[in-house]
Amino acid sequence: MLRDHPLRVELCNELHARPFTQLTGPETITHIGMLSGENKAEEERAHVGLLCQRFNVAAPAPGTKHFMADLGHFYVVWERHTEFSTYTFFRNRKDPDRKQYDTVPSTPLNKKDYHEPFSRTAIELVPQDWLNALPGQRLVGVHLELEGHDAPERTMQEQVAFFPTGNLSACTLRGGLAAVWMDFSINEDGYGRILIKDYGLKPRQIGRAVQRLLEIDTYRMMALLSLPLAQQYGDRLAKAGRVLKDITTRMTDHRNVDNEKELLGELTELSAEIEQAAAATNYRFSASKAYHELVKQRILKLKEGNMDGFQRMESFLDRRLTPAMRTCEAMALRLDTLSKRVARAGQLLRTRVDIQLEEQNSALLKSMDKRASIQLRLQETVEGLSVAAISYYVVSLFYYLAKGIKTSGVDINPSIAAAISIPFVVTVLWLGVRRVRRIVEQESRN
Repeated sequence: MLRDHPLRVELCNELHARPFTQLTGPETITHIGMLSGENKAEEERAHVGLLCQRFNVAAPAPGTKHFMADLGHFYVVWERHTEFSTYTFFRNRKDPDRKQYDTVPSTPLNKKDYHEPFSRTAIELVPQDWLNALPGQRLVGVHLELEGHDAPERTMQEQVAFFPTGNLSACTLRGGLAAVWMDFSINEDGYGRILIKDYGLKPRQIGRAVQRLLEIDTYRMMALLSLPLAQQYGDRLAKAGRVLKDITTRMTDHRNVDNEKELLGELTELSAEIEQAAAATNYRFSASKAYHELVKQRILKLKEGNMDGFQRMESFLDRRLTPAMRTCEAMALRLDTLSKRVARAGQLLRTRVDIQLEEQNSALLKSMDKRASIQLRLQETVEGLSVAAISYYVVSLFYYLAKGIKTSGVDINPSIAAAISIPFVVTVLWLGVRRVRRIVEQESRN
């Protein structure tokens, strides 16, 4: 029997982890995105389990990153992402006989079930104390109203009246089979608003459109998280650029090694500051770039059409979101460029310091060689004087020896004996000193 890779099932299931739902109008949805960091998955999963426990529903299994459940009065969908989680609540999607979330209700809702958009929300049915204890901080909040093709027709002014901010985008989907209005704002209740009017989309197409719209709102907020960082570090990088310019200017004006050591210290401190800024912003800038790409992909998949008097979402976000993302990208590039400039300046300065130190060391070695040569000549001179002095004392000993021998009765002239010994004494002593010096030099070389 073939042995499966331990991750085979997990990797295969990943493609089916977040299925598109099937929806029909009318539907009321509330979508929340909680920024909780990378280490809160278990805590969030346990919190979802507490909600399920209240409604006697099975809790998410350990390791689950996507969970859906019918809690009777509403549906809940929890999705865990790298650094945030989303909670989506569906108000009208309830059918006790259905076991799967992505099935279509067997009996559509009647016209009487339609209500004025945003007059009631899905989150009203969720226990407030459970909501208040959600891990993390709310970054995304939006109410979505889905109206079926049999919903009451309204004028454009009546549609716009549902968006108090008045600043919204609108478009058609799939050649006019649906219309979407979205304000990308935060209203008095703390939520943005999305209104969808279905004119003939299939349930699965509606589900995909709803999911993409919610993802657009979520990812555009996650992408914008890097903008405050870019603004915060803008002045610091400008100051660092001025400091670097000052250091490089002083590098060209001064060639004193002590001064260059001081410059090298300043440059090292500046490099540490820039690296700290890079460490603090690199992840956020990279994540924002990825989130922005997801926003653009989701918008492209919507296949927007123009609606008279409104900007499409693509144009709306291109005018507002894209400049913010370009600011972040420019800041990331500026930080990288500044880091490379500091590294090049530091390398150049260290090279100059090393060269000057080598020149100093070379001059010092030459000076030491010269002193050694002088000491050698002095040593040779001293050796000659030493031979003469020792010879004098040795000859004196011979003189006194000869004088003592004469006193004992031997006929010898002490002066002549001392004179005769001088050549022999000097020769022997000179050869002895030379031999000792060669032995010492040989040992020092070894």
